[in-house]
This record gives sequence, structure tokens and C-alpha cells, in this order.
Amino acid sequence: MRYSIFSLARNALSRHRRWPRAWRSPEPKPEYDVVIVGGGGHGLAAAYYLAKLHGITRVAVLEKGWLGGGNTGRNTTIVRSNYLLEPNAHFYEHSLKLWEGLAHDLNYNVMFSQRAVVNLTHTDAQIDASRRRGNAMRLNGIDAEWLSLGEVQAMIPLLDCSPNARFPINGGLVQRRGGTARHDAVAWGFARGADARGVDIIQNCEVTGIRRDGARVVGVETTRGYIGAKKVGIAVAGNSSRLAAMAGIRLPMESHVLQAAVTEPLKPAIHTVVTSGAAHVYISQTDKGEILMGGSLDFYNSYAQRGNLPALEHVIQGAISLFPFLSRLRLMRTWGGVMDMTMDGSPILGKLPVEGLYIDGGWCYGGFKATPGAGWCHAWTIANDEPHPLNAAFRLDRFHRGEILDEKGAGASPQAH
Repeated sequence: MRYSIFSLARNALSRHRRWPRAWRSPEPKPEYDVVIVGGGGHGLAAAYYLAKLHGITRVAVLEKGWLGGGNTGRNTTIVRSNYLLEPNAHFYEHSLKLWEGLAHDLNYNVMFSQRAVVNLTHTDAQIDASRRRGNAMRLNGIDAEWLSLGEVQAMIPLLDCSPNARFPINGGLVQRRGGTARHDAVAWGFARGADARGVDIIQNCEVTGIRRDGARVVGVETTRGYIGAKKVGIAVAGNSSRLAAMAGIRLPMESHVLQAAVTEPLKPAIHTVVTSGAAHVYISQTDKGEILMGGSLDFYNSYAQRGNLPALEHVIQGAISLFPFLSRLRLMRTWGGVMDMTMDGSPILGKLPVEGLYIDGGWCYGGFKATPGAGWCHAWTIANDEPHPLNAAFRLDRFHRGEILDEKGAGASPQAH
């Protein structure tokens, strides 16, 4: 262990005044080999893998606020790889395998908990679709198991499995390797790992423009001055279209609000992640004991990090229809995240039509679980100036070619969460 029990006690008694910083806070240099815009999980992961796997250490991560203060800290922390289409299945399975070794790789506890993800079914058509998805997953080497109604009830005792339920349940598809992780710990772990390899992490540094010399990017304008860069990577979640527009690029995506909520804490009651496409809700219990709930988009374009009451009511109604005991709990807090939604429900991860400019965005509902895989592929693409086979299908020009990846039905809402 890095710190002894005596060190921990000493720092606690001193109110952490002597606690060593996990990463530096340097002044920005005039120029870098690579600038990553966005200090969330994706941006920090890209910087970490650039340094660790490709030996590129003259890297700066620019964050307009504080690390993990955007969508990284505003999601429902679900990790899974239960996708139907092969490009998505292979990518998310690669990301899940990185999750499985991430705490060891970073030497930092990201609290990854493989508590299983159960997708409930309510109709015969949903049974057919879930079994098809499960068969496709197994053909791609991904674990999947069909559960009968009795097996669902035994696995999730507090779930309303009665025939009189608002959404009668007739089975479910489980991925036992799926689960949850601690979002801020993921950001901190990648930040510490990147910093230890020489990456400059610069907070409170908003990018206000992308400077081009003809068809090539040469740097970024920021609130702390101009920073030159040979290559620039964008990893700003719901603000992807804003950043790309600074370089004169219009992306085929929209930004929407997705909100979530937690109840007061209680003793362990729900031991898996439970999702329902009919109820448009997904539910899990945090390590603090809170019941975490999320649902569908608010379905209006917005960059705000807050939702509206009708959408929140819809989420809570869906949750109570599945777990009636939730009606007795008090709601503790709600929040919203900004989702960058592509037209086909799959991400854009690769080169942009400006030399030296790359993007990691358009993740719809899949951003958090993609964190290590997206950072890994983003780093590969930047280092080699070409996509890895895992993200080759996610190029921007697929929309021009008509080779879309329509995976909008992969989650608990009308599109994949």
C-alpha cells in the first residue's frame, strides 16, 4: 500500500492539509505534440494510453472546469458489452476487458463491481429480440444467459413479477460480467496515471477556438492563452458539436439532456443492475446504499445540466412499477447530463476532415462504459493517424457512405443507455 494506516490517520487528523496531490497543476506550455480537449474520463484515458502505450508524453489535457465535472460525474455508471451489431459488440467487449483489469493497471481502486446487468422482457417480441441479441453476443465471445421468469424472480426478489404488474415480466437477458464503477474514481485514476507519465493536466482552461493553417490544425485558443499543438483530440461529450464547429466542421449529432436521481440510502436491496425497455428505466443500488435511477431523454435540444419535472416523474413511475417498495423512499437529489446523440446511436471515433484533428464523441447513452476502450482507441488513432480495427466502423464518413450502425434499441430506453 502506498500509505500506511498511520499516514492515513495523520492526514485525517490534520484535515488533509499534508495530503500529497495526486497530480500536478502546471502552467500550460506554449506548444505540445498533442492537446486533448476535455478532462473527463475519455480525455484522461486517451492521454494515459498515449503516454503508456505509444510513448507520447508531450501531451496536455485541457479542462474548462474541474476533472470529471462534466458527464463523467453525471451518469449512472453502468458498464456492459451486450450489443447486437458486431462493430459495437467487439468494441464494447474490448472496453469491458480493460475495465476488468483497470484497477490493477492504474494501481487505483475504480470500484468496478461486476454485479450483472439484467435486461427484462415483457412481451413475446421482446423475448425474441433478447434471445437474438444473446445468441449474437455468444457468437462474438461475449457472455449472455437467458433467464426464465422464475430465474429472474430468484435473482431479484424485490422485483414485482406478479401477473398484475404494470409491466408484466416474462423473462430477461443477463450479462453477469456487467456491472458498475465509481465515476469520479475512474477520472482520478486516469489523471494520476497520466500525470505520472509526464502529461500536463490543466484545469480551468476553456478552449474558445481551434486555430487552423489551411487544412491543418495548429493549436487552440484558450482562456489562458494560445497553445500550439501538432494534433488535437476532442473528448467533450455533449459539447462535441460546439468544439467541432470551431474548426468549421458540422457533426451529425444533437445534444439532449438525460437525467437521473437517487433516493435516500438503505440496506442492500438490489444486487444487480436492472433495466426495462417497456418502463424506460434502469436501476441499481450504489455502494452508499442509494437507489440510482435513470431513464429516457428529455427530448429537447439543450446544453443544460438539468432536466425537467415531467421526465423525472416518468423515470420514477417506471422505477416504482418495477419495485413498489421504492414509493416509501425519499428522493435525495436529481441531476442531468448532456448527451451527444448521433443519428444512428453509435459513436464517432476517429479522424475529422481537418488534418491533425480527431474526435471521440457521439456516444449517446454509452459514454461511461466506453471510457477505457474509447481512450485506448482514441490514443491509437492519434498516434498512428489512422483508426484501429476496433473503431474503424465509427468513422465520421460512414454517414456519407450510408454504412450506419443502427443500435438504438440496445438499452432500457428507446435508445441504448
